[in-house]
Amino acid sequence: MPKKEKVGEVVSNKMDKTAVVKIVERRPHVKYGKIQTMSVKFKAHDEKNECQIGDRVRIVECRPMSADKRWAVLEVIERPQLV
Repeated sequence: MPKKEKVGEVVSNKMDKTAVVKIVERRPHVKYGKIQTMSVKFKAHDEKNECQIGDRVRIVECRPMSADKRWAVLEVIERPQLV
């Protein structure tokens, strides 16, 4: 079974070797069909502490690293543009 991958935005990097990634999904309501925006936060292992707040990253499922960390940062896709 292949490992799951998700793309999201880093919302916190205050912990050592951990980044909190927010995944936003848009899907229709089961009964009424209205498009709803759902968001979920995952804690992901960031071995090199390279993630910054606002980065778009790809995370992949991995073995449990701690009590609530089950994902690892695979790559940084895009960094925010500073004006």
